Amino acid sequence: MFGFTRAQAIGFVVMLVVLIIAPFIAYPIFVMQVMCFALFAMGANLLMGYTGLLSLGQAAYFGMGGYIAGYSVQTLHLTPEVGILLGGLVGGAIGVVFGWLSIRRQTIYFAMVTLALAQLVEFFAVQDTSFTGGENGIQNIHRGRLFGALPLGHDLQMYWLVLAVFLIGFIFVHRVIHSPFGQVVKAIRENENRAISLGYKVEQYKWIIFILAAVLAGVAGAMKALVMGIATLSDVSNSTSGIVVLMVLVGGIGTVYGPLIGAAIIIAMQYYLAGFSDWVTVIQGVIFIACVLAFRRGIIGELGAKLKLSL
Repeated sequence: MFGFTRAQAIGFVVMLVVLIIAPFIAYPIFVMQVMCFALFAMGANLLMGYTGLLSLGQAAYFGMGGYIAGYSVQTLHLTPEVGILLGGLVGGAIGVVFGWLSIRRQTIYFAMVTLALAQLVEFFAVQDTSFTGGENGIQNIHRGRLFGALPLGHDLQMYWLVLAVFLIGFIFVHRVIHSPFGQVVKAIRENENRAISLGYKVEQYKWIIFILAAVLAGVAGAMKALVMGIATLSDVSNSTSGIVVLMVLVGGIGTVYGPLIGAAIIIAMQYYLAGFSDWVTVIQGVIFIACVLAFRRGIIGELGAKLKLSL
């Protein structure tokens, strides 16, 4: 079911068990943040790992999803599930436009176009203080009640919503990867000219993947804003786009479980190395260099290669 191999099915069960017991043995906010960024990284991995497109502007959709959810819940008094849904839809809508503008470019030119477009979103977030709050962001975002009935004020109550959305996103991404559509996308990554010669409309496939990645980023940003109770400029900054690329590379580019492991490692570093202040960035850089030199396929990629399994 959903295209899981035996090894991947076992991995899914282990992941599910760990995530169910995690809030009782770890700080729930930390685990929720890991799942939000893991969902964000899964979208980036669709682009990088399975399509071969390096986007340096994923923070645009992530941050805008957070702003939309925060504004919807706090100002428009909509329920949290509507805020999350709107965050994903707006992220996808921006992805439609930005994807159409950038998808015809390749390699470094594609990356530069996505970076430039993301800068436009960041400029908008800085200038339109009536919507984004500018440098102050949208603060004190109330989680509200799920479907207008179930309160989400307690961290554990919010945790199960985040877990449910994460699992839906994980299964969706896994299904996309292992569907006939996903096989064509991989073929485009391996040999684009041959895919074109076989009659596939390569740009349309890339555009769809671009939009899916934007939707996932928007949903992840919306959930993160509700979890943390704030949407800030850092969510749409270049550093956030860089962090999600780092998560994919550290966890394992082109792997199913790599984004989750990468997100857990990077977020854990931000939490537990916070005492080192600005040195956290330096430490992250050292780890990135070490992974590139020693684990070129990422942690999950190297583990899968040693076990001869597709993870």
